Amino acid sequence: MKLLHIDSSILGANSVSRKLTADIVAAWTASHPGTQVDYLDVAANAPAHLGADALGFRTGQAATTEVQRMENAVSEALVSQFLAADVVVMGAPLYNFTIPTQLKAWIDRIAQAGRTFKYTDKGAVGLAGNKTVIVALSRGGMYSTSDVGRSMEHQETYLQTVMGFMGVTDVRFVRAEGLGMGDAAKAQALQTAATEIRALTTAAANQASAVQAA
Repeated sequence: MKLLHIDSSILGANSVSRKLTADIVAAWTASHPGTQVDYLDVAANAPAHLGADALGFRTGQAATTEVQRMENAVSEALVSQFLAADVVVMGAPLYNFTIPTQLKAWIDRIAQAGRTFKYTDKGAVGLAGNKTVIVALSRGGMYSTSDVGRSMEHQETYLQTVMGFMGVTDVRFVRAEGLGMGDAAKAQALQTAATEIRALTTAAANQASAVQAA
């Protein structure tokens, strides 16, 4: 089994989403011995945002300049890494109601027609559905507990949509929200997230055991 661990927070050691992804990966590998982990930090090594020189995978045109060849190589490496993973653990803090720009740049590189989705006469069909994606969400405020909050966040909803577009239906979320609402709220958020991680990885381990027994 291959697991791709992605962090996107710009806060380094102070990041809650980085702590959560580390805890998820540790719990997953403990319950799935032999898992091979590949790590990608898109905050420290962010792919450039899409520009004219990076559109080779969308236009189908061969690279004619060194810059285009370099951009194509970045896109190919990222989409191949994503497709090779059986499990993706992704850290996604909420920045201005959505995901970090660095994580969006990564998604723009892997959303490739013919690789992660295809167009048909009935619409788009995802091609990357044979994987589990676990997203660690961190939020300063509370967004999941009210209609107003849910209408304001474009983090969880966006990731659910774009992963579904690429065919990934097994998308699981661990939320830590209310982190900016005082020490007590933050402690409660971290405790809730820890409980969700234990439940998620225990369920996955039980599912794997059932498959092996069958």
